[in-house]
Amino acid sequence: YLKQFTLLYSDSSSVVYGAGFTDINVTLWQYRLLMVLALAAAVTFVIGLNKRKLRTVLTVPVVMVGVFVLGMLASWGVQSLIVEPDEISKEFSYLQSNIDFTRYAYDLDGIATDDYNVSYGLDTADILANPETIANIRINDYAPVLKYYNQAQSIRLYYNFNDADVDRYMINGEYTQAYLSSRELDETSISDSWLNAHLKYTHGYGITLSRVDKVTASGQPDMLIDSIPPISQVEEISVTNPAIYFGEDTNTYSIVNTDEQEFDYPSDTGNVYTKYSGTAGIPLNLLNRCLFALREGDIQILVSSNINSDSRIIINRNIIQRVQKIAPFLAYDDDPYIVVTDEGLYWIFDAYTTSTFYPYSEPYNSYGTNYIRNSVKVVADAYNGTVDYYIVDHDDPIALTLQKIYPKLFHDLEEMPDSLKAHIRYPENMFTIQANVYAKYHMTDVVTFYQSEDRWDIADEIYGMEEGSMTSQYYIMKLPGEKQAEFIISIPYTPSGKDNLTAILMARNDGEYYGDLMLYQMPKDRVIYGPAQVEALIDQNTQIAQDFTLWNSSGSKYSRGNMFVILIEGSLMYVEPIYLESTNSSIPEVKRVIIYYNGRIAYENTLAQALDSMFGAGTSAVLEASGSLPEELTPTEPADGETDENGEELSFEEMAEKANDAYNKANDALREGDWAAYGRYLDELGRYLQQLVPGSGSTAMAVDESILQQDNGDAGETGETGSGDAEPLAGPEGE
Repeated sequence: YLKQFTLLYSDSSSVVYGAGFTDINVTLWQYRLLMVLALAAAVTFVIGLNKRKLRTVLTVPVVMVGVFVLGMLASWGVQSLIVEPDEISKEFSYLQSNIDFTRYAYDLDGIATDDYNVSYGLDTADILANPETIANIRINDYAPVLKYYNQAQSIRLYYNFNDADVDRYMINGEYTQAYLSSRELDETSISDSWLNAHLKYTHGYGITLSRVDKVTASGQPDMLIDSIPPISQVEEISVTNPAIYFGEDTNTYSIVNTDEQEFDYPSDTGNVYTKYSGTAGIPLNLLNRCLFALREGDIQILVSSNINSDSRIIINRNIIQRVQKIAPFLAYDDDPYIVVTDEGLYWIFDAYTTSTFYPYSEPYNSYGTNYIRNSVKVVADAYNGTVDYYIVDHDDPIALTLQKIYPKLFHDLEEMPDSLKAHIRYPENMFTIQANVYAKYHMTDVVTFYQSEDRWDIADEIYGMEEGSMTSQYYIMKLPGEKQAEFIISIPYTPSGKDNLTAILMARNDGEYYGDLMLYQMPKDRVIYGPAQVEALIDQNTQIAQDFTLWNSSGSKYSRGNMFVILIEGSLMYVEPIYLESTNSSIPEVKRVIIYYNGRIAYENTLAQALDSMFGAGTSAVLEASGSLPEELTPTEPADGETDENGEELSFEEMAEKANDAYNKANDALREGDWAAYGRYLDELGRYLQQLVPGSGSTAMAVDESILQQDNGDAGETGETGSGDAEPLAGPEGE
């Protein structure tokens, strides 16, 4: 009776997960017949036992064995002779259930899809009109940032940065993506003295913060919050309580409010000491001292003269273990992130409700998990250790049941302080699981699904020095049709076995749109280059290849950062940072930024230079914009003098089209070696740009004059690089 329900999780069919045609029409009836025979066997066993007739006792059990064997043979026969020759027809309804239930189990049934008809008409004005999107392009990667933090900001050997987390903050009036990391105590670097380990060095101290898009002149993160005590260059952020008693790497107990002063932080004039004033800890009366001495196996707790009647012992300080002890029935993300508010520092966890018993849903891991929801957000106070659980998905039956069981443990999201609610984000692990499942289950047509004719893969990229699948990345971006930029997480798809871009999956993070999934599908009537194809074009560029070979020589090595796919104004742009690291130093530096757009590559020292190279001088001003652009760079209506064939003044859009047309004609003339036409079209482009964006025309002319001084060989290099920049075409010294 119970076994019949396991058919809902059957993988006996090669094409459908769950009960298929053979399971329903053969195996299920076999189980039902065995249930009846089992009841009959019980009766005949009693009768045969009373009459001492062995044959009566064994008859029905023997029949049951026969039914079991015949059922196996029948299942094989039906599957091989009836189902497989007509599989799509026989399994149609079961495949439909497999599709529908799997999409629901992974919360994929509500994805909003939209066509993204890629066009390549971006110009300076378009870039300048999207300051939040461009100014948040990440040219710092997690690993290099974390290395830099540990090298330059750990300050003392007993501090350590365990992780760098990406989040968004208002920074000097701008909605900005930033890295945040906590300076925790490195317990392995503290002296073996019991007093130092448990009474004196009790907590970490402070955070670091840097923008994802800014680096110093040497290519390292440009710090906005650094040092001890924390020094903030951000108007909106102040670290009011920097002490970290609960963290990711905090594994030992601490005893506070003892006669021994707690070390707070180092300073130029000597160490600064403090006394814990929070609510955490268990009072150490005589009984508790005895019990904890036994629990920790440490007699010092009992005999230390520094412990007094006000002393408290703080245990379970590792926040990951702490939340698991409180609610072990939830699954937790292994990467909590630190958040700073006016009230202090907090850790935010993503918690999941999962199941292995969702009918017809295909598992995503070896444990058989086939249902998952990110229904709970967990907030842990880094100073007091208090932990709060908030329900964020009121459509999840598991979470709602748990809330009824533990009404005092779970709160509604509305009860979360706004300062923390502004920093909840769609978890990367959950999004990755959904993206991998959706690569197959975006196909809702049963015939298409059965034939796997439209299966997708996660796009590939070169990260570091190795090619592999891309990971999901957070962005601040203005989505198509939206009026303002928002925090999203994204991952691109390619057709299975191919490298061209087919779709981009995104999850929104802000406000009322939190958790909304969106899919942008690329045009199917033409090839849109995917990340791996762009990586190949980068490798084929002679200037880039020469630099890579030079940098990889003795004494240094280069590596490639994550490639970012930027949707902007109906266009598609790729950005990738390049790092250089000395073999004698562990601090990578951003040395180049690559922009790929519409068959052209800009390869420059900084993002600003790459933008100017790709889209024209003055474009990089968008990186310095604070809410609004400088007046001289704000897109304006064309000046008087430019009219159409009817004598009417051109609109802004018409002027932009003419500028783009002049640019394309200039490129065509360059490829054909027609220098006179090339100069003429550049003059035309400069005239249009100067009216669209005042001040840009003179720059275009300067570039034109420098190019016209080169020989044909130099011009050929421009065609190869395709960046439109002046640097490769300058004089012999490369100026």
